[in-house]
Amino acid sequence: MRLFTSLILSLLFFSCKDALDTVAADPYTEIKKALSINPLALENYATQGKPSYVTKDNTAANPIADKTATLGSVLFYDKNLSINNTIACASCHKQQFAFGDTATTSLGVENGRTIRHSMRLINTRYAQETKFFWNKRAASLEAQTTMPIVDHLEMGFSGQTGRGTITSLITKLNGIGYYRELFKLAYGDATITEARMQTALAQFIRSIQSFDSKYDIGRAQVANDGAAFPNFTAQENAGKNLFLTPPIFNGASQRIGGGFGCNACHQAPEFDIDPNSRNNGFFGVIGSNQTDLDNTRSPSLRDILNSAGIANTPFMHTAASATIRQVLNHYNSIAAAPRNTNLDPRLKPNNIGQNLQMTPDEINSMVAFLRTLTGSNVYTNKKWGNPFL
Repeated sequence: MRLFTSLILSLLFFSCKDALDTVAADPYTEIKKALSINPLALENYATQGKPSYVTKDNTAANPIADKTATLGSVLFYDKNLSINNTIACASCHKQQFAFGDTATTSLGVENGRTIRHSMRLINTRYAQETKFFWNKRAASLEAQTTMPIVDHLEMGFSGQTGRGTITSLITKLNGIGYYRELFKLAYGDATITEARMQTALAQFIRSIQSFDSKYDIGRAQVANDGAAFPNFTAQENAGKNLFLTPPIFNGASQRIGGGFGCNACHQAPEFDIDPNSRNNGFFGVIGSNQTDLDNTRSPSLRDILNSAGIANTPFMHTAASATIRQVLNHYNSIAAAPRNTNLDPRLKPNNIGQNLQMTPDEINSMVAFLRTLTGSNVYTNKKWGNPFL
């Protein structure tokens, strides 16, 4: 009997030891405790695919990998990346608003607000313009990703007034178990550097794409954007033609034929901004009477409106236009102010600010067309959602 009991106890001992060894050997314990991520079944970021008519792609220097983009998603949503643990990238780039912000000035760690309006982040991978921020002060998306982190007003690791720097943040992240595991998962070792953070964040942001709109359904059925889309209403097709067709002006810069020429700066089918675009007539500074002529960047026009036709975010770098109709009214009659020395030449034919003389029907058609650029998956897909929930 004693022998039998000893045998049973030995078996139990080795069984428990094996179980403990298995737990100890699990390289993802901290990830599993803190995040809604399965490291053994990651979301698909790398091979999502795109429509054949979309030809732009700026990922060559930093191709997307599931492991790295997963790390990027955690960095994007983690408030630990701010000096006081209150602000994440996602605080100002919200999934429900096409990764933009409804506030005129976005949240920050200094006095609760920044001095800037956040840009939407949709289809950044499929853009010819690869510089970032409204004034293109970041040479690349990679460079942009940590600039808000070291900004004194935004996320606070500025090194000013006794605050830590990006080095302090790296030390902070080294003390968080799930980052040691995530960096090892993504890069093969647990070393955390700013360059690795930039690579991961940029991969996650470039993975955010929207190609399931009414526009995409129609575009897939025709040879080019100029053809009538079979799934569009007459009004939507009319709006598309106005968008694509250049205007014809008389000597006084009044439109006497053609369309609105939006495609010259916001090129279909990606609807990203032409890198050569200059100022669009908005040259103010939020909260002051100063002039700023350097803001020439724009996000893609995709998902500027939600499924109800309401603007996801205010428009322009100053958030000056709350609705798409206000935007159209601005472009309808451009005031070529003498102090705006950087106004795009396409907006001032004959060196006079354009007058498109839009009719109410044309405005309605343009709004109807712009609504077709809105998808649905990007707002709800959990791969772009908060991994801490």
